[in-house]
Parts: sequence; structure tokens; C-alpha cells
Amino acid sequence: MRQYDAVVIGAGNGGLTAAVRLAQGGAKVLLVEKHNLPGGFATSFRRGRFEFEASLHELNDFGAADNAGDVRVLFDELGVTDKIEWIPIPDAYRVICSAEKLDATMPFGVDAFVEKMEKYVPGSRKSVRAFFDLAEEVRLAQAYTNSSNGKVDSKYMVEHFGNFVRCGSYSVNEVLRSLHMPKRAREILSAYWCYLGANLDDMSFVHYASMVNRYILRGAMSPKSRSHEISLALVERIRELGGEVLFNTEAVRILTNEEGICGVVLDDGTEIGTRHVVANCSPHVVYGKLIENVPERIVRATNARKFAGRGFTMFLGLNESADELGIKNHNYFLYDTMDSVAQYEKMRTIEENDVQATVCLNRAQPDCSPEGTCMMYFTTLYMEDDWARIKPQAYFKAKEFVANRMIDRFEQDTGAKIRGAIEEISVATPMTYARYCGHPQGVIYGYESQYWDGLMPRLQMMGEDYENGIRGLRFASGWSMRLSGYSSSYFAGDIAGRQTVGDIKREG
Repeated sequence: MRQYDAVVIGAGNGGLTAAVRLAQGGAKVLLVEKHNLPGGFATSFRRGRFEFEASLHELNDFGAADNAGDVRVLFDELGVTDKIEWIPIPDAYRVICSAEKLDATMPFGVDAFVEKMEKYVPGSRKSVRAFFDLAEEVRLAQAYTNSSNGKVDSKYMVEHFGNFVRCGSYSVNEVLRSLHMPKRAREILSAYWCYLGANLDDMSFVHYASMVNRYILRGAMSPKSRSHEISLALVERIRELGGEVLFNTEAVRILTNEEGICGVVLDDGTEIGTRHVVANCSPHVVYGKLIENVPERIVRATNARKFAGRGFTMFLGLNESADELGIKNHNYFLYDTMDSVAQYEKMRTIEENDVQATVCLNRAQPDCSPEGTCMMYFTTLYMEDDWARIKPQAYFKAKEFVANRMIDRFEQDTGAKIRGAIEEISVATPMTYARYCGHPQGVIYGYESQYWDGLMPRLQMMGEDYENGIRGLRFASGWSMRLSGYSSSYFAGDIAGRQTVGDIKREG
């Protein structure tokens, strides 16, 4: 039997990062991936003469070399920053809600953001500035929590991050109202909520504030050769450090004994001996398919969680340039209403969901497609498993229905005329994501951020969750302690990898 200190299952963002951290810590590590390419969602694909980005809109909290954000610091530590060519994103976002006559384009940089908000909403400057001051304290408090692996000193937390403690149990809407922020400013500031997939009455303020601060503080970046460039750089780094990576290799069972993890079985029958597994996949998949005789307490805890958004993405290759078509911005949010609770409810069904987060990559990287062309990605979420009711014979009709709605909505809200320029079109539904990545119901956002299961509860419960789980098993993905998103998945892999190195050293 081949023996490894740790086996990482899945070469998504979290698994790749965890494998680098394990190898850096001196562990003998094996990474197995059932696909023939690394990255999971962090990849690209070709249709005709276009190479589409599969999922990344922009990578936040990166920053410049002399003003590095937390993501850049992590990539520096992993040894991959210089393996990737980075392109800056020009603006933060444009949010449009025609029903409420809102159309605002917001910049990166806290000072610039505050001043632009003041122009849109006179009298908002003080409250918006207060939001970013509080959001920065949230970021620092989270950095402390990460460094302590969830074992925080409550006295230290109160003394150094008192405002964070005060707002930690409140929702986004509750805190924004307490800051006396004008309603219009709250609406503009709330545009990013669909990136986290929970309405702002339910979403923890510290989670949202952390994300917005990371976006606005230092801007965002995109890899020139799509997110697949990041995935390839991480694989190269794993191998440089002596780790082993196997593609076209699926882990079909995780073996356990009375002590915990004791091995992994691959799809060709090979049995790998190990006491540690980092799973870059859903706990529902791990406990439901890969491990036998899972303790009831773990089953109950896993089933108590709520699935977040199921993904739908349309990719367009257009045979005219962005300028010719009137596409002015990189990142659009198009809403029916700026009331996130009402909008969330409309996102439960195929017929009512008319929301989109849309990117034109050419606005950040003009030469990402052939001259005289441009590419766009349209994404929405479904908050219920509504696609499960679509009969097989109606599947393609449902895809076309949503795709047409997306195109009509974009043309109506922005004035850009794109339908006549479509050269290539590809559509991914929840079924696509379920098949491609094995996610239950095609969920792309992991478990929804709830009061009891949000960012801070998960970070603070890391130690207890591990002790009450299966010894030697940790998770690293959008399903784990940092929730969904690119940067969150990288940080989750970082935490899981470092913790597993510590476990290995303690065990000798």
C-alpha cells in the first residue's frame, strides 16, 4: 500500500492551496482530481475562436506589490504570484435597477468610493466613511481569528476589536441603519450581496463588510490567461515542492477505523494509506458517498445546513467590439428591486428570477478575444432547486427561456444591443454544475451564510468542529469555514493545509 502523510481530494481552489501548504510543511502529499484539468470552477474553455473564463469575475483584496492585500500576501507565501500575469479591473461595479431609477457606477479605493457616493447621495459621506472604518476593524479581527485557528482570546478581542464585537451578531441591514446611512446609499452599497447569496436581513454584517472592504480597499485583479492560469501555477508549485498530483483519478472511498481516517480508495481500486484527508468538496458528498457508518451527530449537523445558490451562467462570444456594441463597464449588477429580501424571494423560481451579474472581460483586458470581438458572462442564482421540476424534454426550452431573458434584460437596462452580434453561445445550468463538479443540486455557493452558520461562527468553531468530527478529516472549499468565493476558497485551503501540517507534527 502506498503511504502518504495526507491526501487532498479535489484540485479546486481550496484543494490546490491546501496541497501547497502541506508540501511546504514537509508533508508527503498526494492530490487526486477526477477531471483531466485542475481548478474546478477556476478554469477556462473554448468555443470557436473564444476562450471563456468559467467563473471568475474578479479577484479581490490583491493589491500592488507595495500595498499588498491579504490574497496577494497568501499567493506570495505560496510562491505563485510571479507565475501569473495580472490585469487590473478598472471599476468596482455598475448597479442598475430601472424600476427604482437607480444607475450608479462605483470606483475602487475607499476615498474615491466615499466621494462618488456623496455625489449620488448628498449627505451620505459620514455614514459611508463610518462603514469602511468599521469594515476595516472587521478585517483585522478576522485576521486575528485566522491566526489563532479559531481559538480566540475573548478579552483581547474586546479590547482591540470592540466595535467588531458589538456588531458581530447583527445583520447587514441592521448595522447600516444604525449608521444612519441614507436609504439610497444603502442600496448602492448593497450591490454585492448576490455574490454571497443571502439576503441582507439574514446575512451577517461582518461577512458582508469583510467582502466589500476587500474589494474596495485595494481594487481587484484578473489573471490574463483566465483563472486556469492560477490553477496551473498552483499545480506547478505543488510539484516543485515534491508533492504528487494525479488527474483522471477519482477518490471513491475514504477509509476509517476506530481512530479516524486510515486511507483512501481510488477508482482503479488502488488503496492509499493515510491518516489525513483534506476534502475539496461538499460535506454532503463526503458523508453521503465516500465514508461508511458516519456518526449520527455528523449527519444531523450536516443536514441542518442550508444549500446556497444554484448556478446558471451564459457565455457569449460577440463579433463586434464592446465599444461598437455600447458595453461601457466591466461588471454589472442588474436587479428588479434593491430590496434584497424581495429580490431573494424572486430568485426561487425560473419564471420570476430576472437578476444577473454580468461581466465584459474586454473592459479590463481588451485583447482577451480576437480584434473586433468581445466576450460576456451572465450569471444568476436560484435559491431553491427549481430546475429539478423541469422534465428532460423541456430542459433545452428552459435554458433558452432564461438565456433570452438575460439578453433582453441587459439590452433594456444598459441600452447596449448585443443580440445581433452573437457568434458563440454556451449555457451552464445547475445540472451542468452538478455533473461537472459533483455539487448537490448544482449549488455553486456552498452552504448559505446564516446567523448560526455564517463566517464568524464557522471560524470560531473550527477547533470544536474538528474535535467532534472524524479525526484526520478537514474541508477546504467554498463549503467550509470561509464560505464561498475565490479568495475565501484560497483562504480555506490555507487554513486546512496549515492545520493538517500541525496535526501531522503533533502525531509524530
